[in-house]
Amino acid sequence: MNQDITQKTYKKLCFEVSYSDLSFCVIDLISNKIITYKSYSINKNNVLEEELWKIFVENPILDDKYDDVVVLHNSNLNTLVPSSLFDPNYLGSYLQYNSKVFETDYFAFDYLDTYDLNNVFIPYTNINNYLLDHYDTFDYKNCNSIFVKKALDFSKNKDTKQVWVHFQHDRFEITVTKNTNLLLFNTFTYNSLEDFIYFLLFTYEQLQLNPETIPVQFLGNISEESDAFKIAYKYIRNCSLLDVSHLKSVLDVPESDLLKHFILFHS
Repeated sequence: MNQDITQKTYKKLCFEVSYSDLSFCVIDLISNKIITYKSYSINKNNVLEEELWKIFVENPILDDKYDDVVVLHNSNLNTLVPSSLFDPNYLGSYLQYNSKVFETDYFAFDYLDTYDLNNVFIPYTNINNYLLDHYDTFDYKNCNSIFVKKALDFSKNKDTKQVWVHFQHDRFEITVTKNTNLLLFNTFTYNSLEDFIYFLLFTYEQLQLNPETIPVQFLGNISEESDAFKIAYKYIRNCSLLDVSHLKSVLDVPESDLLKHFILFHS
């Protein structure tokens, strides 16, 4: 947003939205501290707009003025395409191989400029439309654009392959990198821990990754005490949570929430 300096609030509002959850945080752009953040579960049986209306009523801070508003769409309806193979006129064609697409779908893409990649995705248009009633303008992205970019950032100058998992309550995204090269991105839905570990080990097998030597790092809704982490640790020697300790002093947020809301806080 272009604003006169006298109108600037030096605050940024970030949403992470799906049909089952909404999280938001307010960031002070001068200190780079998190002013506040909250998460809500959305009842799928209720009208989405009514659920969003309740969240706005409960949080008057959402009606404040902000220099920037960013909306992250937490969706697995996405695919990554190298720029050498990318044509913005045919966005739907890239998704039809791994998602059910319809002629009425709206497509968008994020450009990961450092890595010359394009993340093609289907945004939640009804959520965007609702938020347009509250904000003059906002940027929106797919969550996996941030996940993949951060994994590639962290892999810089690391000549060994690395596995990164963003764990959520019904699915997980997995990225495999080697020194800023993306070897794999995929997303899996699971109904049980057995599903989860099967898909994780299947990825190791397909990419010929040795579970004795190739590490996996977790972020998202997971801890060392969680059953998902314990079962992964049983089969993969080098399991760890993503090290976010360096962010704690900057963002002044508990480490568990830094992991859970890693993507939101890096929007």
